[in-house]
Amino acid sequence: MKRIVNKTNRPLKIKLSQGRVLRLGPAKEGQIATQDAERESVKKSVEANEVEIFDEVTRAGVRIGAGSGSRSNPQAAHRQFSVTKRGDR
Repeated sequence: MKRIVNKTNRPLKIKLSQGRVLRLGPAKEGQIATQDAERESVKKSVEANEVEIFDEVTRAGVRIGAGSGSRSNPQAAHRQFSVTKRGDR
């Protein structure tokens, strides 16, 4: 899987394989299959500087590889959430 980010201020509609369509809002991100990243419609959007594609994101939240905007979040792996039990005890 690859992460795709809309860099424009308008919603985008990108055609993917098997008749699927990816709709991305302004400055939003989504996931696409690796094979879809090689499609002509996606390549045109990248060349037009409308979207940016990053490699897969690991569980720790660190982006691997390509993209000038790749950053890591060192605190992502250490977050703790308190859980309160509800219902029958």
